[in-house]
Amino acid sequence: MQAAIVYWSSSGNTEKVAQTIQAALQAREVDVTYRRVEDAADLDWFAYDLLCLGFPSYGWSPPEPVDDWLKGKFAAYRAQGRVKTGAPELPGRYVLVFCTYSGPHTGIDEAIPATKYAGQFFAHLGLKVVDEWHIVGEFHGSLERSTGGRLGDIRGRPNEQDLAQIERDTHSLLDQIQMLSK
Repeated sequence: MQAAIVYWSSSGNTEKVAQTIQAALQAREVDVTYRRVEDAADLDWFAYDLLCLGFPSYGWSPPEPVDDWLKGKFAAYRAQGRVKTGAPELPGRYVLVFCTYSGPHTGIDEAIPATKYAGQFFAHLGLKVVDEWHIVGEFHGSLERSTGGRLGDIRGRPNEQDLAQIERDTHSLLDQIQMLSK
């Protein structure tokens, strides 16, 4: 199996999750390409059995570098004629979208729109979005935003427990993909 992990991280929260996914995939002998969004302009989305995209939620959306990457790649694929009416699914091509969020305001409801939005770029090309993960992360640089929101005290997250869950979820995701591929 060939997988790619592409991520953008400002504070390190999303990078921790991406590294955990990478380690879990490699533990299952998956060949992994690992890149920051800034270094993924040439990455061919269709070349991988599993493409994982991670980013933090900024105002219910992916951050600008991720949005620019998604729009740029999608435009290039559109120009190549790869956007088909009805978006027929391509067998064996799967996507995981994962998003870290702090939620100093409303929590996970700020992250869900970001993953839904990002997932549509892949779905419109026929890549099957098999899951969307939302992971709590500390709001770095603001004690109030890391302790005063609806999520309570989220300092230090994603923590060891969160990352252990990501590892388990990655193994489950691979099992799910194997079932879908039969």
